[in-house]
Amino acid sequence: MRIEDYALVGDMHTAALVGRDGSVDWLCLPRFDSGACFAALLGGHRAGRWLLAPAAGGTCAGRRYRDGTPVLETTWDAPGGRARVLDFMPPREEAPDVVRIVEGVHGRVEMRTELLLRFDYGEVVPWTRERGGELAVIAGPNAAWLQSPVTLTQESRRGAATASFTVAAGERVPFVLTWQESWRGRPRRLEAAEELATTERVWREWLGRCRYRGDYAEAVSGSLVTLKALTYAPTGGIVAAPTTSLPERIGGSRNWDYRYSWLRDASFTLRALIEAGYAEEATAWRDWLLRAVAGDPADLQIMYTIDGGRRMPERTLDRLPGYEGSRPVRVGNAASRQFQLDVYGEVIDCLYQAREAGLGPEEDAWDLQRAFMEYLEGAWREPGNGLWEVRGPRRPFVHAKVLAWVAADRMVASVERQGLDGPVGRWRALREEIHRDVCAHGYDPGRNTFTQFYGSRGLDAALLLIPRLGFLPLDDPRVAGTVDAVCRELTEDGFVLRYRPEADKVDRLPGGEGVFVPCSFWLAHALALLGRRRRARTLFERLLSLRNDVGLLAEEYDPGRRRQAGNFPQAYSHVSIVNTAGALAAPGRSA
Repeated sequence: MRIEDYALVGDMHTAALVGRDGSVDWLCLPRFDSGACFAALLGGHRAGRWLLAPAAGGTCAGRRYRDGTPVLETTWDAPGGRARVLDFMPPREEAPDVVRIVEGVHGRVEMRTELLLRFDYGEVVPWTRERGGELAVIAGPNAAWLQSPVTLTQESRRGAATASFTVAAGERVPFVLTWQESWRGRPRRLEAAEELATTERVWREWLGRCRYRGDYAEAVSGSLVTLKALTYAPTGGIVAAPTTSLPERIGGSRNWDYRYSWLRDASFTLRALIEAGYAEEATAWRDWLLRAVAGDPADLQIMYTIDGGRRMPERTLDRLPGYEGSRPVRVGNAASRQFQLDVYGEVIDCLYQAREAGLGPEEDAWDLQRAFMEYLEGAWREPGNGLWEVRGPRRPFVHAKVLAWVAADRMVASVERQGLDGPVGRWRALREEIHRDVCAHGYDPGRNTFTQFYGSRGLDAALLLIPRLGFLPLDDPRVAGTVDAVCRELTEDGFVLRYRPEADKVDRLPGGEGVFVPCSFWLAHALALLGRRRRARTLFERLLSLRNDVGLLAEEYDPGRRRQAGNFPQAYSHVSIVNTAGALAAPGRSA
């Protein structure tokens, strides 16, 4: 399967990827960052999967999400007739469940299922037995049950449980896979039809709260459902993606674990949720942020686990060959220990926006911001690893300095606009000092552009955020010059790269990567703010055309191979759809 051949189903605790071939090839239980029990995505069938498709071969005639829900509907044309498979995960109650329902549409279709559970990323082979008419599986801390009117037979050679059955027009054959810790009792059994009705009702009611009414309602609503599905409901944290190690370039080594929450996404995620009318979700995200970053400002991390934890040690799973041979497969993320100056500005800007939007009370948030600002006053000149977690020497990245300016600016605005207390005179002076420093050392007057870091010849897609952050007025020629320079020097086929690794030898990793989807949306957003709305709309619609058949986007795109790359689906790509659609809906001149 290509990356775009997958669809997502989830229960706001974890998520599964279902391929166009009817195979669930990725699922971590019980939460996003747990070990995978289906890891065929990275290790082939022997690493675990759950296939449900026509036995004699068939054609996937189409896939879609049922309106306003993450209920996946796949239609199969096969010898003898047509069948439909519904895949979903009901909202979590006692335990996680994956429900698959086969429906006969016309004629009679012989179907086949193959269940191969392999815990801990395919390493642990469980003990499987029949108990009470169900298939029961156990290994260490993991237990699972498969409930179905179809009886599966255990294969001695591969350990897979398989069955063939026939579905006729008007018939329904359900399968319910339930997971639980092995020392607990079997969770209650679900009625598949009831769970389907409940799941559709809950999601449609939720999407009905969306207040976006622009030209791109379908894209916005689909992206909001994706963001909600990538939310860890108990805490409000949002994972960057539900996968690890999908490569930024096929066959390459830039393969990272994205099953965590990044502070760099905080303010734009909050804005997307607020503007779409989801104050409750925005508040939950803000509260996750406050809990995660509480503590010594010097110890602030760039990312946290979905429950706000700090430890995510990086290791490689050498047994797994990786997606299309892209090694290594990584679990955990060593970038969590990097120093990135910009995260202080992200946190302060996010909390400022939350107050501007009138979100609920935020106990001690102002004291936390003041502590961050006090630390930043002494640390803003320090070099760092930058927004893109460069694994190379620390540099004085321009985007990081601009975010230090944002921190000071929002602290001043918090006093002047929101009536909070603080040494506003000192913060104003710092704001001006950082602004002068960036303009003196991070701007190349000969090319009329800001650069990736002080003294660099390279560019950085993060510079496209300058128009949104208010660092300079939109009519300042340096803003347009920077956007034009990115268009000239940092694009492939009209899409934007994060940076060029070969420029200034900014990182020490081999190989390259595809164009970065969120950065390409940033360009469309910047063009809209500059009044170049026709160009912005054209680029935005090109980017929307990169989505797969069910509206999902990965982190990157390979223009040469014309396929998606990187972890999938990427929350920030979908945040960018919502925010850019909002910018295009705002009044403005067209040029």
